[in-house]
Amino acid sequence: MKLLDTINEANDIKKINKEDYSELAAEIRSFLIDRVSEKGGHLASNLGAVELTMALHLCMDFPSDKLIFDVGHQSYTHKILTGRKNDFESLREFGGLSGFPKACESDADAFNTGHSSTSISAAMGYAVARDINKENYKVAAVIGDGSMTGGMAYEALNSLAQTGSGCVIILNDNEMSIDKNVGGMSKYLNSIRLGEVYNGFKTGVEQSLLSTKTGTKLARILKRSKDNIKQFFVSGSWFDELGITYVGPVDGHDIENMVSVFKKAFRLNKPIIIHVKTKKGKGYRFAERHPDYFHGISSFDKSNGHLIEAKKHKTYTDIFKHKLVELGDKHEDVVAITAAMSIGTGVFKFAEKYPKRSFDVGIAEQHAVTFTAGMAKAGLVPFVAVYSSFLQRAYDQILHDVCMQNLHVIFAVDRSGLVGQDGETHQGIYDISYLSHMPGMLVMAPKNRYEMESMLEFAYDYNGPIAIKYPRGTAYKGLEEFKAPIVEGKSEIIYEGSETAILACGNMMEEALKLYEMLKSDGKNPTLINVRFVSCIDMEMLEKVCDNHKLVVTMEENICKGGYGELFAATLLDKGYDLNKDIIHINASIKQEVVPHGKISELRDMLGISANKIYEAIIDKDK
Repeated sequence: MKLLDTINEANDIKKINKEDYSELAAEIRSFLIDRVSEKGGHLASNLGAVELTMALHLCMDFPSDKLIFDVGHQSYTHKILTGRKNDFESLREFGGLSGFPKACESDADAFNTGHSSTSISAAMGYAVARDINKENYKVAAVIGDGSMTGGMAYEALNSLAQTGSGCVIILNDNEMSIDKNVGGMSKYLNSIRLGEVYNGFKTGVEQSLLSTKTGTKLARILKRSKDNIKQFFVSGSWFDELGITYVGPVDGHDIENMVSVFKKAFRLNKPIIIHVKTKKGKGYRFAERHPDYFHGISSFDKSNGHLIEAKKHKTYTDIFKHKLVELGDKHEDVVAITAAMSIGTGVFKFAEKYPKRSFDVGIAEQHAVTFTAGMAKAGLVPFVAVYSSFLQRAYDQILHDVCMQNLHVIFAVDRSGLVGQDGETHQGIYDISYLSHMPGMLVMAPKNRYEMESMLEFAYDYNGPIAIKYPRGTAYKGLEEFKAPIVEGKSEIIYEGSETAILACGNMMEEALKLYEMLKSDGKNPTLINVRFVSCIDMEMLEKVCDNHKLVVTMEENICKGGYGELFAATLLDKGYDLNKDIIHINASIKQEVVPHGKISELRDMLGISANKIYEAIIDKDK
């Protein structure tokens, strides 16, 4: 019987003998590799945090104690140790186990996470509430060194130092976020790692001195001057100076040592940051060698690490990646900025060729946007490549620093629309709503890979804030014969018919074409229109549609509120149309504002925005 078979609910790990900890860690790693190779998911970060999570579980009681994971990429071991081992059969599947902490799954998940740099703030909230309510439980946050590049983490540390609430922060330092860490904090943590020279020296000297009576007195004198010694061997003690006790570095794969350190830290009941060094991908040689590749991965062959998939097709990110380099070749004023996602957004290709014109600012979307605003003001043409769900973090900066100054900043909004199995915190279904109402902001969505390239060229020539939103996955190659020149604010008519008009936004063109064919097979002659500009209405197109059609369907992968369909309906009303008599409007958009994980086809069906579901809605209207 495996040790893992004895772990069936929270706190069962405490029944494991100390001498068996290493075996249990090995079994957990083997389990993770097996399941993620079948289902896909976040592998490297979870493999690196196995012993760390085990040590925390040995020191904490669930669900009474509160453990909060920053982002949550590394929460798989926590799920295993809290009774969800069998649920991994449905990992990231529709209706199955989430890849992130979810309180609805287990009361051992204290806080839902999915985005970076939030854990210290949430943990502090718990700690303060515990003290106000005169309760007694432990609070810990696990935050990666990558997340420490996010400004919110420092806002929380500053506040935590002021309150002095008992809270243990585990700094999980694997020298990675998704890409290799960048910036000053990365250099600072590296200097602390090198500070092990001091730690080893200090321990050796103390042991030698304490072995004699005279040495004991000398040790006391040296103890009073240890801070001076530390400053010599370690490049600064920023955390201590802030008012938060720093401990470390600690070996993140030595369970017994971590248990000893964690227990002492919890007893002190004060803000403490414990610097734990781990190896991302530990225990699986392919993940150790390529931790960025195995950060988030689809199904793979565990014997060689190769993906199990059909021939790889070009993605919209690939199109952006190559077109950005091409634009950089033509125009010396093009610069590229990303926030810890150089590989994910494709900016790395531009950075390889033009390193002085490329900037990865770390997990700092707010800084990234205002930084680019400054460059735009100074005459450069910046491309900001950020995932849709992460760009939300810079809402204020886009509005105030870019749009209100009408600056020529180009937002390459990757992973727009439904992203599938990463779930609710990563769905890019809000961007039309939060971008289109900003002053001067023009938002575009390409119907296929060819239009993506044309839109990037248009964006360079445009004068003002502009965003191009495009989805995750294979870039659509259909309708390549339709290449009408891009004119500001104008839609493109693909097929002109009568009675029913289908207006498709960006990647919904694929579903729209299916719907078009279904209606054609019924003997109808619908109109199919590529919206192109989703932040405004092409008035000429609207009038033409209203003259010749009784039913209009708008299709978008965005929430209904603030979306293109709502704007279209409002414009019709402004023009005096009766939406019950003059023209019928079906707004095929996302009415459910929080969308769970699952395959995109499953989610579209569930949300009523697949071709089949919209066809059914049209048939109902015809009855």
